[in-house]
Amino acid sequence: MIHQYKNNGYNIVLDVNSGSIHIVDDCVYDMVPLLEAIVKTGVSDETAIEAVCMASEHTSYSSREIEEAVRELLQLYRDGQLYTEDIYENYIIDFKKRSTVVKALCLHVAHDCNLACRYCFASEGEYHGKRALMSLETGKKALDFLVANSGNRVNLEVDFFGGEPLMNWDVVKQLVEYGRSLEEANNKKFRFTLTTNGVLLDDDIIEFANKEMANVVCSIDGRKEINDAKRPFRGGQGSYDVIVPKFKKVAESREQMNYYVRGTFTHDNLDFSEDVKHLADLGFGQISVEPVVAKPEDSYALREEDIPKIMEQYDELAKDIIRRRKEGKPVNFFHFMIDLSGGPCVAKRLSGCGAGTEYLAVTPWGDLYPCHQFVGNEDFLMGNVEEGILRTDIRDEFKTCNVYAKDKCKKCFAKFYCSGGCAANSYNFHGDINDAYDLGCELQRKRIECAIMIKAALADWEEENNE
Repeated sequence: MIHQYKNNGYNIVLDVNSGSIHIVDDCVYDMVPLLEAIVKTGVSDETAIEAVCMASEHTSYSSREIEEAVRELLQLYRDGQLYTEDIYENYIIDFKKRSTVVKALCLHVAHDCNLACRYCFASEGEYHGKRALMSLETGKKALDFLVANSGNRVNLEVDFFGGEPLMNWDVVKQLVEYGRSLEEANNKKFRFTLTTNGVLLDDDIIEFANKEMANVVCSIDGRKEINDAKRPFRGGQGSYDVIVPKFKKVAESREQMNYYVRGTFTHDNLDFSEDVKHLADLGFGQISVEPVVAKPEDSYALREEDIPKIMEQYDELAKDIIRRRKEGKPVNFFHFMIDLSGGPCVAKRLSGCGAGTEYLAVTPWGDLYPCHQFVGNEDFLMGNVEEGILRTDIRDEFKTCNVYAKDKCKKCFAKFYCSGGCAANSYNFHGDINDAYDLGCELQRKRIECAIMIKAALADWEEENNE
């Protein structure tokens, strides 16, 4: 499978199955699709060149240019970097049969929040249920469950989530201490992370987080007027002025590493690249601003007619990322961070986040769900931390969730980058975890294209500097 596109002056050719990326001139770019149908027939190089020349007789390219382009492409084909076969589809058969171990938990230590974010999928922290804080006893049982169900896996991950987890901070600290006490005896290592709106952050919390939390996610939507419109306190007051100084302290105290400021853009701020720029100008080096996922009837939901504007914004943002890097002020934008040289293992590329199998969410009272976005939907209640997984049928359904189980993914160039997308979004829009959230797919494809272009542009710049 080949994907070709042009972006910011670059002609980019992606060989999907091998992951090889080629930056080519106009002639080579135009010959790629012409040769694709010919090369698989096994004809000689000379026959292939002749056939492509005939197909290109009405172009402006000379015979010599076409021949050189085709020979270059044929060499890439022989080197296994172009027109390659899919070697992963058969692998998925064994992948489905694998025994699963739990490696990560999303601990909902607080189903409560001190903000009233307009777009919150968790219904202002309540998850469509009652307000509650996780007890220390329930949290300990969750960590015991994780250790007991992690098999031989050593590295385990726990995200303290909400609502707002700082509303239950004492329990968070005690659970970290308990987790550390389990490590040596069970040959485990916990990687704790924290997601917070920042309202309750203080120096003591930051100090503890810097010692114990491998990553901290700080929620802010960007410019003051944008953030305050969507992330107000329950009384309607904006949160920007309260949280920005605290988040700056987090970023600086962590030396601009191992944290993210994370925002959400909606129909009401389609110029979201300005929010990313604003956060960068505030001094944040690790930024994620993501599209809202909302019901079509919500006024702030993204719409089909918004897509062209959003695509333009990603292009603008990509150019700004390049500019900042060249000026010595690099910024990492989460959705543009793709490892083109290696990337995740095959299993991860095929199945994504591991929701419902390797990754589970735990409610304040100990119920288990496939992920935080399924919490509150009783159809996906899998069990609890005391009795374990009771609904193995749900787990087995999620085990089959992969790029080859989704018709929309099979022919999509982005499948090995997005790993099939979000199962919760697919279910919420189509009632099936093996479908795909179409609008989200379009945006993901664009982000991948921009990410590859950024790599090409920076590689050019570095080469020029070296020369």
